[in-house]
Amino acid sequence: MRVIWDLGAVLLRWRPALLLRQVLPRHAHDEASAAAWGQRFFVEGGDWGAFDRGDLDEPALAHRIARRTGLSEAEVHAVIAAVYEELQPLPESVALLERFHRQGLRQHFFSNMPVPYADHLERHHRFFEVFDGGLFSGRVKRMKPERGFYELAHEQFGLAGEPVVFIDDHPANVQAARAFGWEAVLFRDIQQVAGELKALGVA
Repeated sequence: MRVIWDLGAVLLRWRPALLLRQVLPRHAHDEASAAAWGQRFFVEGGDWGAFDRGDLDEPALAHRIARRTGLSEAEVHAVIAAVYEELQPLPESVALLERFHRQGLRQHFFSNMPVPYADHLERHHRFFEVFDGGLFSGRVKRMKPERGFYELAHEQFGLAGEPVVFIDDHPANVQAARAFGWEAVLFRDIQQVAGELKALGVA
């Protein structure tokens, strides 16, 4: 059995609406406006996805988001910079990852993450030492839920003939994993995930 983990909102804290309230309080001044700005900043327009894929660098991303949203480039750069601090390990998730490692389970990661954040995370968080390999979208130019990303993971992780369980917080990514032939668990909280993994035979 192999386990593949997503990172954002599964092993790493990711609260985009709260981040925007902290960095852009003039715009994201309450829960509703922060949620709307989260959608507008990180989802609409496709530029953040292009950053994840490695098609845009930080200056180009800031220029495109500023032009699209009406924010200043300085405001956009402030949000981009704040993401580094936001992506902190979730202790209970990392504890489960490390317990599985002690039990000899082989584990991997598989994340839509641009190169600057990927480099930062690997430098600063020791739990990456637990993995038997991983893929960041910004380095391989493929993203979830595209089938090509799953195919690349299958090849690079040596998964032929291996049962696989994938953990992710986005339904589309979970559905794509199941369509590819993996078991998959939709992350809501770590206790729920631990229970579902146990039911699938992951101790």
